[in-house]
Amino acid sequence: STPTCTKRFNSVDIESTERSRNEYRDMLFTTPNLSDFISGVILYDETFNQSTILDPSISIPSFLHSNNILPGIKVDKGVRNLALHNDEVVTIGLDDLDERMSQYSVLGAKFAKWRAVISISDDNPSIGCIESNAHSLARYAAICQKYNVVPIVEPEVLMDGKHSISKCYDVTSQTLDRVFLNLKRQNVFLGGIVLKPSMVINGIDCDDKADSDKVAEMTVNCLLENVPEEVPGIAFLSGGQSSLDATIHLNKMNKKYSSRLKWNLTFSYGRALQNQALRSWAGSKKNMNKAQEMLHLHAKFNGAASLGKYSSDLKADSV
Repeated sequence: STPTCTKRFNSVDIESTERSRNEYRDMLFTTPNLSDFISGVILYDETFNQSTILDPSISIPSFLHSNNILPGIKVDKGVRNLALHNDEVVTIGLDDLDERMSQYSVLGAKFAKWRAVISISDDNPSIGCIESNAHSLARYAAICQKYNVVPIVEPEVLMDGKHSISKCYDVTSQTLDRVFLNLKRQNVFLGGIVLKPSMVINGIDCDDKADSDKVAEMTVNCLLENVPEEVPGIAFLSGGQSSLDATIHLNKMNKKYSSRLKWNLTFSYGRALQNQALRSWAGSKKNMNKAQEMLHLHAKFNGAASLGKYSSDLKADSV
């Protein structure tokens, strides 16, 4: 999105303009052989209506589709404070979503994304916040399916805070339970969604850091407890983890627990995929090849992790 892209650009001293954002996205999407490991891209409204740099007649969604990558669209409009709740938020954007989804489906969107945000503190989350966001996620998913667009259902339990991994487990479990209850109430076909959850992990400022084995174990257990079998796939968000941690955690889940898993576990990473590419690019065309190599490499790492086959010995030989 424009706000997130601007924040990332500021971190490497790049001016955020429509042109610079177009150049950056174009650099990412034209990475050679990207579809070896990336099957879909979540676009923003600005991006969905932009064209490739080399050929203004080709829209970015059309370019992606022609390269075996499905174009998707972020349709929520961010968060607002939830009235009478202590610094909690609810995601907005439902009022005109039906109209927007009808347009995006015609323009070629194959899937959509809506992010709900749940924070953990001494007083939060409240059941009111969880229920409000679960209800919005369900209504969004139903509208997507009305237009034959696959909804990515994203309830993110934030890593911000000092909470333990056990507290994260409890909150994530409660959140997933309410999300699927609301999805069923809204007649959403669970076989036609993708769940995009956060992993069960301790807060960033927690003194007791859980190791990767514990993160993998508790995340898998939480999913088994709360996610119906008919959900075909789970694509994790990276949620503030480092690129390496996000890859290792995904790999351990697929490697150690493959016999217990009822779904495909894969990745839907933003920063964890793009961070090194953005820093390599730094707004300069002369750095384009290096940046694309970094994107392809991290996509390769996570593609392997989706199969439980990631190893630090993997090389960039396929770039």
